[in-house]
Amino acid sequence: MRKNFSRDFYEVQRKQWQKSIILLLILILFYFFIIGFVSLILVICFNLFFGETTLPSGKTLIETLVFTSVISIAIASFHLYDARKFGAKFIRRRLGAKKPDPSDRYHKRFTNTVEEMRIAAGLPRVSCYVLPFFAINSMALIEADKTPIVIVTEGLLAEFTRDELQAVIAHELAHIIRGDAFYITLVCSLANFFERLREASEPENYPQGASYQMQQGRGGAPLVYFAFTVSAIIMHMLSTLVSREREILADSAAVELNRNPKALARAIYKAHLKNSFVGDFNLTYSPLFIVPPESKGESDSLFARAFNSHPPLMKRIKLLADMGGLSPSGIIEDVWEIQEKREKARSIFLSHEELTQGQTTKVLSPEEDSIQERKIWSVRDPKGKWQGPFTLQELLFVQFFTPMICIKNEQEGIEAPAREFPQVRTARQNLLKKKPINPAKQNRCPHCRISLRESFYEGVPIKICPQCEGKLIDSALMDRLIARREVGFSDFLIKKAEEFRENFLSNPFNTKKINQKKSPNIFCPNCGARMISRPYNYQYVIPVDKCLSCHKIWFDSDELEILQILIEKR
Repeated sequence: MRKNFSRDFYEVQRKQWQKSIILLLILILFYFFIIGFVSLILVICFNLFFGETTLPSGKTLIETLVFTSVISIAIASFHLYDARKFGAKFIRRRLGAKKPDPSDRYHKRFTNTVEEMRIAAGLPRVSCYVLPFFAINSMALIEADKTPIVIVTEGLLAEFTRDELQAVIAHELAHIIRGDAFYITLVCSLANFFERLREASEPENYPQGASYQMQQGRGGAPLVYFAFTVSAIIMHMLSTLVSREREILADSAAVELNRNPKALARAIYKAHLKNSFVGDFNLTYSPLFIVPPESKGESDSLFARAFNSHPPLMKRIKLLADMGGLSPSGIIEDVWEIQEKREKARSIFLSHEELTQGQTTKVLSPEEDSIQERKIWSVRDPKGKWQGPFTLQELLFVQFFTPMICIKNEQEGIEAPAREFPQVRTARQNLLKKKPINPAKQNRCPHCRISLRESFYEGVPIKICPQCEGKLIDSALMDRLIARREVGFSDFLIKKAEEFRENFLSNPFNTKKINQKKSPNIFCPNCGARMISRPYNYQYVIPVDKCLSCHKIWFDSDELEILQILIEKR
């Protein structure tokens, strides 16, 4: 097969940097016309203000021209420098890219695969990042220090087989080796310059009660907003000039690197099926991705060639299928066949009720439970009445509790301001420092009072109660669980999820939890703060116990599985 790209990464980057001089010239012309137009209007207005009815003299026009040229060159040079220095970092921050988690099995597979393909491509180094979104997509960037970056979404890691992941990484590395990633990163970063100016000119805080229209109507200075809009259009057109062709060439180079056109064709088809909702997406970023987010399919018309950043889906599929001696329909059939096999391979997860059917659950007595805390605290409310008794944790979360409020230790018969009790002071200091209120109760199930066991669920580290099967999960890891489909669910669990869905639809304002027998007043096993029953999110209004202090979520038995079922069957 003919060699499609140079192996000398540094030489390619040097040539791309030389080609960026063209972008500098375009920027100079852009600023020249914008600043020149504004300057000419100001000069004419100045003449009219002082009573001059004639047009500016030739000398004035020459001076204006020289001034405009100098300012345009200075601003364009700074713009290009800023884009190269901070552009990739801004794109990563805006999209929410994070470093892979070494403890996550899927992330570990990703970093290992990138390392394998990096060695095969002969690149000196490649960094990895993950976007926390369900969409299937990937992109490549070049950092300011010339370090290449490969970024994939959680949806891609969850849905792709090992050979598909290798093919996509080979595609992104082909962009890096060919120099496409350098050029497109620079173009997208140039468009971001005015957006950052617009964000800097917007107020971060609004007065209490500010209307939604007021907040949505923000836009910074009108001139900055206009420049941002025009520059975004120009930069999108610049990226489109090479984008369609570069995707075809990158597909070909990836096949040369990976020797698996069939896997790359399947990956591109899957990405087109599930390519929406990629974070804070901007149209300017489309050329960065392996498939354009929010695209429903591209045509090959003259208009599409001028404005679309990627070639049509079936054109790419056909070219890759021809390389492997297959047909496009055969590629698509393989995708659905693999999906069916993965569904059949899912292990069936039984509900807690099915697992414990016929068994008696042991309830710990106060003597057996060494950390059982007695309710020995009472508090005087603002009306002078005694409320309680409470445990120490419950006392700190009483609505009207303050260090100066009067409390009573019923066991010792002592009444005094709360700050006079050493145990109350210590517990409150721990709470403010986000430490466990009672270290003896840390890492304990809030219901069973027994130690939580560290485990993994679909590759994500969690803590689980061995007795009631409750699960403590970091809220930042929930997107991974929702995207992955390693386990299936029993008919009992599916029926239970349907019953909850019907009950919710009949009464959507009811915020009761799935397991209504559980006490709503529970405390976080991680930091000891009181957990609050809140909807999982605005799309799935399923009440779960959330800790607003350390951002953990407690799922009672079967709650996590029911949430997964409802999302999968939405």
